[in-house]
Amino acid sequence: MPLYVFRKDNMLTVEHLTKKYGRRTVVNDLSFTADKGEILGLLGPNGAGKSTTMNMLTGYIAPDSGSIILNDRDLTNPKNRKKVLIGYMPEVPPLYNDMTVWEYLLFAAELKGIKHSLRKEKVSSLMEQTSVTDVKDRLIKNLSKGYRQRVGFACAILGDPELIILDEPTAGLDPRQIVAMRELILSLKKDHLVILSSHILSEIEEVCDHVLIISKGKLVLSDNTEHLLEEHDESLEDVFLELTEDEQEENTKESEPLSSRFEDEEGSEEEAEDENIDELTDDSDEEERSDDTDDDDYDDDDEEDDE
Repeated sequence: MPLYVFRKDNMLTVEHLTKKYGRRTVVNDLSFTADKGEILGLLGPNGAGKSTTMNMLTGYIAPDSGSIILNDRDLTNPKNRKKVLIGYMPEVPPLYNDMTVWEYLLFAAELKGIKHSLRKEKVSSLMEQTSVTDVKDRLIKNLSKGYRQRVGFACAILGDPELIILDEPTAGLDPRQIVAMRELILSLKKDHLVILSSHILSEIEEVCDHVLIISKGKLVLSDNTEHLLEEHDESLEDVFLELTEDEQEENTKESEPLSSRFEDEEGSEEEAEDENIDELTDDSDEEERSDDTDDDDYDDDDEEDDE
């Protein structure tokens, strides 16, 4: 069974997406599809290529090869990117600390091209939706972590984008805030396509309809969440650990030689120092012997002269 199945009339179709940094292939021939009304979970160990994939989907970086088709428009073409509104919330939202929440969201509405006559209405409605109205006049730098995440989330969905990409949206939140954020994400499902990346696997199980697992830049699993759990008769965590075991072992092997290499280097340095000390000692002994020999020769010469 193929890892992905291309369906007709997909909202999003990604084919053979590849990105390299020097000799290292970070994303390797990645292909998948998704449609409106889905929440797609993107999983993988650190360094697997998740963030690079999301950055290519948003147009922040360009792929080396492959295509990203959103509603029949290829986003790898810069001309098409301007016609598509994509909402993106990185793990640390890029907020302006010296603005109030109200000022920041109005500014973001202007950047997203929302008509001037509609901005205040849209922003007010959005603040109600994301429960930040009570802090609208507070400077962003004075907000708690939970409120900052909410403001970043509000900015991502401002303008009613077709595709919403969320990178670790619940990072650093307390349990109550996580539940509230989860409800916000689920509320988007009806009218949008949402791609969610998270290390909290229980969150992916509860929220996502479909799961993609990436390991070493390659797609190793693509399946419906419910079907995946029924077929494997395991938790998502067990499936994830099983499919990414090689990468974890490789990362461990890469880290072990680093420490042992330093130990070896320290040991070799100590040995070299000992050898140098021995050599210096030998050299000094030889010099002393040669000096004694020279002194003996000098004394002999003196005796001959006296004779």
